[in-house]
Amino acid sequence: MALRKRVKGLANVLREWGWDSSGKRPVTVFNPTRYVARLSPGEEPVYTRFHYSRTSMTEDQLAPEDACSVKKDGGILWINVDGLRQDEVEKICTTYNIHQLAVEDILSVGQSAKMDEIGDVVYCLLPMIYYNGGTGHIEAEQVSIVLGKGFVLSFQEDKTRDVFNPVRDRLRVEGSKLRERDATYLCYSLIDIIVDSYFGVLEKMNERIDKLEDNILLQKEKAATEKVSILRREVMFLRRLIVPVRDLVAGFIRSENPLVDDRQNKYFKDIMDHVNQAHDYVDAHREILMNLQDVFNSQINLRLNEVMKIFTLVAVLLAPATVIGGIFGMNFDVIPLSHHGAGFWVAVAAMLVIPLLMLIWFKRKGWF
Repeated sequence: MALRKRVKGLANVLREWGWDSSGKRPVTVFNPTRYVARLSPGEEPVYTRFHYSRTSMTEDQLAPEDACSVKKDGGILWINVDGLRQDEVEKICTTYNIHQLAVEDILSVGQSAKMDEIGDVVYCLLPMIYYNGGTGHIEAEQVSIVLGKGFVLSFQEDKTRDVFNPVRDRLRVEGSKLRERDATYLCYSLIDIIVDSYFGVLEKMNERIDKLEDNILLQKEKAATEKVSILRREVMFLRRLIVPVRDLVAGFIRSENPLVDDRQNKYFKDIMDHVNQAHDYVDAHREILMNLQDVFNSQINLRLNEVMKIFTLVAVLLAPATVIGGIFGMNFDVIPLSHHGAGFWVAVAAMLVIPLLMLIWFKRKGWF
């Protein structure tokens, strides 16, 4: 019965937070033999092309076969693929001379962020993170970016959302810095906008942690253990996603590949600063949650001590009455006041006066 009430109470906590227990993630989320990106039946990937230079820019959506054949000389070409289908990804990668190992990484989702120099291209993979207010989960989408000579290819799992709109808006503005720079700067801009989006998710987590902290300190929270456990799991998931991004950015900074212009290092160092800051925030959230767990446990122990102190006080105050009652209840022939008319009232008075004097003495000692 108690277990049933506990489960029911946890279910109420999850509903209150909008947290969906059915979407609970396993500790290990990547298995290259199992997780292969696929579209749902009837879904089609979306291919978007930007071809631009300092003075011109064209934007359009392509059919898959056109994306596999379009390769213009002059200017910078960016093709963004929303939704992954194995045969089409392999075709477009063959067109742009992308190594098979990179193709396998594009199709195998759930990996940690990394950067590789394979053949004539630079390949990087990193998570795009979202906060789902409906389920209470932090969700991650794997994004693959391929940097080549004069072109950038980006591959996304989810065709319904991304954070690249600010980059698209800058490309549409004639004279913008993005239009005047090379493909490396476009690659930097895509990575930078992904990393900057992490802070929005961190703010959502911070709001929940602050609210939980206030409720615990005000002793208004009765399900702190469950909520702290939920938040700690989400924070650990965030940390597992963000930490490898530092190695990815460091790879660009250390790279001697001619595709990565040394003049761009200052921009990648700026991304590194943002990644380190995001990592520090995640660690701070983890420490706060650990402290909140300790505070809540201390409050429970304090309340338990208060209850035990009341019980102890009651037991001590009743001890004189117990002793007096035991003495007068003994089976002897001669008991003081046993045959006296006021003997009963004297015993009752002693049972009341002695605890009252003890209570006054305890109060003066500051024991309660």
